[in-house]
Amino acid sequence: MAVCVAVIAKENYPLYIRSAPTENELKFHYMVHTSLDVVDEKISAMGKALVDQRELYLGLLYPTEDYKVYGYVTNSKVKFVMVVDSSNTALRDNEIRSMFRKLHNSYTDVMCNPFYNPGDRIQSRWALFAVHALFLQGLPC
Repeated sequence: MAVCVAVIAKENYPLYIRSAPTENELKFHYMVHTSLDVVDEKISAMGKALVDQRELYLGLLYPTEDYKVYGYVTNSKVKFVMVVDSSNTALRDNEIRSMFRKLHNSYTDVMCNPFYNPGDRIQSRWALFAVHALFLQGLPC
């Protein structure tokens, strides 16, 4: 289950950040912003291979005692960062990957909205609904 989800613009400013336990919101914002350095390192290490890849999942960026931070980057260099609780050991890499695909699909829906100005903060109800579903998404029964 995700505890924080962030959509970061190409220029590294947040388009959308939401965390589930609001009492630690500042901690999660800090984790997201520090993970951007790791994302940039992984992107620069991939170089031109990133352009040729269809899979833009960056994998585990870094673990902490309580959380694991995962990353994903789109073709337009928009970054998705997800913080997941470390106590959920049954969560597999392919499930994280599918969560990012769902987030990417809802981001695409927001971009297709003719009333959305690219670069503005995302405040769409559909995006909020999709992220809320990621917070509640547990393991399949």
